[in-house]
Formats: sequence, structure tokens, C-alpha cells
Amino acid sequence: MSLDPAPTREGAIAAALEVLDSGRFKADLARRVAMPTVSREGAHGADLQAYLDRELVPVFDRLGFAVRVFRHDDAAGAFLLASRIEDPALSTVLMYGHGDVVTGLAEAWSPGLSPFEMTERDGCWYGRGTADNKGQHSVNLAAIEAVLAVSGALGFNLKVLIEMGEECGSPGLAALVAGDAEAFAADMLIASDGPRIGLDRPTIFLGARGCMDIHLEVAAREGFHHSGNWGGLLANPAVELAHAVAALIGPTGECLVPELTPGTIPDDVRQALSRCTIQTAPGDPDLDPWWGAPGLSQAERVYGWSTLEVLEIEGGSIAEPLNAIPPRARARLQLRHPVGVDTDAVLPAIRRRLDDAGLHRVGILPDGAAFPASRSDLDNEWVRFVAASMQRTLGKAPVILPNLGGSLPNAIFADTLGLPTIWVPHSYPGCGQHGADEHLPIGIAREGLAIMAGIFWDLGHRPPA
Repeated sequence: MSLDPAPTREGAIAAALEVLDSGRFKADLARRVAMPTVSREGAHGADLQAYLDRELVPVFDRLGFAVRVFRHDDAAGAFLLASRIEDPALSTVLMYGHGDVVTGLAEAWSPGLSPFEMTERDGCWYGRGTADNKGQHSVNLAAIEAVLAVSGALGFNLKVLIEMGEECGSPGLAALVAGDAEAFAADMLIASDGPRIGLDRPTIFLGARGCMDIHLEVAAREGFHHSGNWGGLLANPAVELAHAVAALIGPTGECLVPELTPGTIPDDVRQALSRCTIQTAPGDPDLDPWWGAPGLSQAERVYGWSTLEVLEIEGGSIAEPLNAIPPRARARLQLRHPVGVDTDAVLPAIRRRLDDAGLHRVGILPDGAAFPASRSDLDNEWVRFVAASMQRTLGKAPVILPNLGGSLPNAIFADTLGLPTIWVPHSYPGCGQHGADEHLPIGIAREGLAIMAGIFWDLGHRPPA
């Protein structure tokens, strides 16, 4: 492609939008969605590797990046690092994405939709990975290619890290980065994952809440026992488990264990969240304003505080009732927490809470997979720079969140590498990620292409620090 004799920012954005209008973006994303890169299922190891080899390596080769593929014994899949170093004196940006997805759940999708066959319907592209994360990093790659097509150079150094095990908790990533920090060294991270705060509200977030899975179990005995013959004589594990949950979570969803919360919300975080309003889009569930920690706004509850949720709970067989006392009961709880929670104190605090309630028989089984909480400084020059770039492109300021409500491997970049971390998501809360009918609104993809082309252009024309 011949270079524009007078390359401009507007030209770069137009080139990025042309990738969408021409159908090339849709074709690329459909091909990527068709690859069942399910990292939680061992049968898809070849698909995980093929996504790097067949999909991404050719893109980076075409764009003049040097490509390295890393493997780690603990990882679910390989890691790809593509580097384009135009001048060591220039700023270096690290970009991140993941090519793995969760299980397809084909039987749960709406008629005519399938997880690994992308379908366009009602202004959205449906398919596993369209929102998390193939669609998002595809937007960023297309924007990079558009800027290079228009100007011939980025004007900054760029490293792109793609992992294939994020949906398993990013095993091996922390060790890989810590063991070869120079390879991943940069001045800042810019990445796209997770949702915006709302469908039509472009967003920046600077980190993520931490995530811990906590399993509770009461194992009383072997076998079921008739409730008429043994009721009142045998302890019921399901009742014990119900009281355990009630000891940890109040009737309106408040976490009752102080050590699982940050205690206070920092003033700068509270101020930032005071400008944020949680809004739903068509198809989203109605909010329950009475649910959650009292005295907090809904934005503070999901971005500035801890939530302890029951994700699964079972005792006996409700599908095939036996009219018998069950031998055991178990539940999986999940703690999402912001910066300020001592994760080493979580399980001992839960143990004390249960013991104080007389629930000594309730066992606590920790889950090894966890993302630590992290966030960058809200008053950061890179935050201001990216926000100004987005406002220049969109004509309106983005929403700036201290952190995502969900969890990501942000701590590896913020803490291990010491980078300011800027996330610009190209999805929204109702996208269906991790469930049936996952989708990417085409309007968000279009806006994302413009946003990222503008950011990359501005990074290349940023005055030296």
C-alpha cells in the first residue's frame, strides 16, 4: 500500500474504520472465533498453539515485528511476544491480550447461534471470544496496522504480549515475566479486556479487583438416611452449610467479615467513583439497589469494595428427591476485592468467623487460582494522555474507573514490571462473556478502532518526556 503523502491522524482513523467497512475485520474475527481455543480443556492444546502460529505470527511478521514464543511448565498454553523497536530512545508501550476462551456451552446458546461459528445478528457479532478477548485484541491489532499503513512507522516502540491461559488464571505468566523482565520492559501498559461501564460509555480503567475462590464443605457421613427415621437424630450438613453462608454474608449481600474488605475507600478512588453511575442496557438484568454493602453507591460497591458471592451450592439431589438427610453439602464462594485486602488473612478470618458461630465442622478448602488486586495511580500522566486522546477522537471524555470490577493479571504488569496500566475495553457488561450468546456490538468495535488508532497515532506524536 502506498503511503499517504501527508499522513494525518484523521487518515489513520479512517484507515482503521475502512478495515471494518470493507469486511476484513469481520472475516479475521470469524476465522479466529472458529478456533476452539478452550484453555480449561486439555484436548485443545493444539488449538491454543495454532492460534499463535496460524493467526497471530503472520500478522506480526507482516507488520515488521520480531516474534518470540515462550513456554512455561506451569502454563496452559504458550506465550507470544512480538516487538517492534523503532528507536531505543523512544517510549516503549507494552500491549496485552489473550487468545484462549472458556468452554463453549453450545447447548445453552439461542437457536441459530453457536459458540465457534460467528454469526451477525441485530448489530452484533455472536461467538465465543468475540468479547473476551479475541474481538478486543483484534481491534487493537487492526488499529496498529492502520497507523502503519498511513504513516509507515509508529513513532514509538511497541511490544505485544498474547497469552493462551488467562481463563485458567494465567498460570506461568508471573514467573515468565519475572524471569525475563528485560524482554517485557516498557514505559506503560495499554490493553483491552473486560467491559466498559456501559454500552455507550467509553471507559478507561487502571487495574482490577482481586479474585479468590473459597470452597466450603460439610462431610458428615456416608450415604443418605431417611428423614422420617433419622430426622432430629442426625446432623444435617445442608443446614450447617446454610448457617455458614449466613455467618459470612448478610441477608442483603453484605460481606460480614471485616478482614475481607479494604476497610475504607481512598479519597481519590471515592472521588473518581462519585462521577460514575451504573446504567443498564436492553437485555441486562434490573439492578437491586437494596443489595450490597450499606452506605455505598452502586459504583463503590462494584469498583471500590469487596463482594463475597455464593456461585454454587449443593446438598442432596433436588432434581431427584430422596426424602433423606444428605451425607454432605458444599458451596463455592468467590471473593472479589480491591487493593487494601490482605489476602493471607482471608482464610484465617473466615475460619475464626465460623468457629465463633459454632460451625467447627464446616471445612474451608482454598482454591489455588487467584488474581491479586492492583491499580495504577489515578493522577498519572499516562492516564491524562490516553483520556485526552480519547476525548479528541470522540468529542467527549471517557469514564475513568480506578479498577475493573472483575479480575485480570494486571498485578504482573503494575507490580512486577512497575508499569502504569491503562485498560481501554471494547465490550460492555451485557456481552455474555463466560456464558451463552457471547457477543460484540459492531458499534463498539467501530468506536474501538477509532479510539485505538487515535491513541496509537498520538503516542507516535507525543513530545519526548
